Amino acid sequence: MTDIVSASWVADNLADLRLVDVRDGWEYDGLGHLPGAVSVPFDRFRTGSGGEGMLPSESEWANLLGEAGITADSDVLAYDDHHGVFAARFLVTAELLGHDPANLHLLDGDFSSWQLERETTSEAPEIDPTTYAVSPPEATPLVDADAVAAATDDPDAVVVDTREDEEYAAGHIPGAVLLDWRELVDDETRGLLPREDALSVLESVGVVPEKRVVLYCNTARRISHTYVVLRHLGFENVAFYEGSLTAWEAEDRPLETGGVGE
Repeated sequence: MTDIVSASWVADNLADLRLVDVRDGWEYDGLGHLPGAVSVPFDRFRTGSGGEGMLPSESEWANLLGEAGITADSDVLAYDDHHGVFAARFLVTAELLGHDPANLHLLDGDFSSWQLERETTSEAPEIDPTTYAVSPPEATPLVDADAVAAATDDPDAVVVDTREDEEYAAGHIPGAVLLDWRELVDDETRGLLPREDALSVLESVGVVPEKRVVLYCNTARRISHTYVVLRHLGFENVAFYEGSLTAWEAEDRPLETGGVGE
């Protein structure tokens, strides 16, 4: 599974990792980046041409990673400057398109937290392009709208909306609980909450390891972070609604309004 790793772990393993910076190109060039990191801006892998949600096509993904010098066997570490939510999307995309999750890593924290204590550089690495082989897995966590609807009536499942309170109140999938993805990160460290704190936040909304967890947001960016966190915490049965609310509404499915407790 994709793991969440400390800055010290990254520093100790730099030589063995392909570091991917998913910030905008101007940030990579103008603000500096982690040593050895390649620039793969977020908007380059959010094309929506892969047939489901915002996933890129297999050929687009293969070309993008090949240009970045990444192979199907590479150990990949991704980071951003937004508590890891954009980097998590890169890693989930990689997993859904067949990269071994054991070789995928999310920096615990982000560029700002790294920069406070560790070296950055403005020098881009020399990249030797590769031929990246996409090999979609036989089974993925992806589910469709029918599976989400069924989960809302299943006592052994919980459907989780990872957006903000205001968005949830304006309209959400009936029966979904609210868990703003940012509740699992620490604004000070910019990384994941301590394990017990994170589990406590999850339990407070009924998200427990014994239940099947079905995640959605608007366009599957924010659930990418929550998915990585849940898997990191040991949750084994986590489903990923790639279409999210955009697809749900396009199919003219029902919405519930009102905030928590209303």
